[in-house]
Amino acid sequence: MSSNKFAYHLLALAVVAVWGVTFVCTKTLIGAGMDPAGIFAIRFALAYVGIWLLCLAKKETRLMSDSWKDEVMFLFLGITGGSFYFLTENTALAYAQASNVAFLVCVAPVFTAIFTLIGRKFLKGRFADGLEDVKVRFPLLAGTLLALAGMAMVLFDGSKFELSLNGDLLSIGAALCWALYSMFMGQMTKDYGALMATRKVFFYGLLTIIPFLSGSMDSFSPAVLSQPVVYLNLLFLGLIASLACFVAWNVAMSKLGNVTSTNYVYLNPVFTLITAAIILGERMTPVALIGSAAILAGVILAGQRQRG
Repeated sequence: MSSNKFAYHLLALAVVAVWGVTFVCTKTLIGAGMDPAGIFAIRFALAYVGIWLLCLAKKETRLMSDSWKDEVMFLFLGITGGSFYFLTENTALAYAQASNVAFLVCVAPVFTAIFTLIGRKFLKGRFADGLEDVKVRFPLLAGTLLALAGMAMVLFDGSKFELSLNGDLLSIGAALCWALYSMFMGQMTKDYGALMATRKVFFYGLLTIIPFLSGSMDSFSPAVLSQPVVYLNLLFLGLIASLACFVAWNVAMSKLGNVTSTNYVYLNPVFTLITAAIILGERMTPVALIGSAAILAGVILAGQRQRG
């Protein structure tokens, strides 16, 4: 590990530790009567106000990007890393255990490696140059197959098939969204800086969640928002997990590369599992536990590809 990048590795690890806890926070908010879309809207609204204050303090108030193509890219990133990612993940938490969702979402590094291979072959220009040079070697192939086998075990655990299949599929959808986000956000952060790039993602995330808010009015009621468990979790999600962590993550990704940084996502479920056991009292079934271990091992193995 390069010594001049060690701090960015620590930064990525710290962000993932916080994000591992967010699954439990969101599950708690759903239990308190909030809607998945409403949780995201309030979370990102807090983060958007916060990042504008940072931008004003740094005098980084530029509104538009260099071209309409870059503006469309920010829209895409606002959807994949914002509205659709959190809508699928938050909705999954309404159907499945927080630990199950976290383990399934952690296949994002495998998807990221696959999409990066495709992107380097077919994309042109700076976005192709911004992708890591991923080699197809035994660790990547074996790790991908092991992670996919683990996903199948979690998906088809007979003890909860009827209850949480929707949650499992939504979790995989969230992983796909995050992999797409990871392909391009690093380059946009290099081009526009972490503050502006993250602010644009927050804006388009909020804009594209609006069509899904029609059934979320209960999430904004004073009776719900006045509960300490609600507003404290929302403040944590908005100011720490979104504002601080998105800026930090985008910086780390621009320095480490889209694949290397996303590999840290495999630690997400470790923090989720511990927090969910303590706060929610969740326990995984034996089949789901074995499948989750296979996912974790597969993603770690796939992460060894550059040294293989």
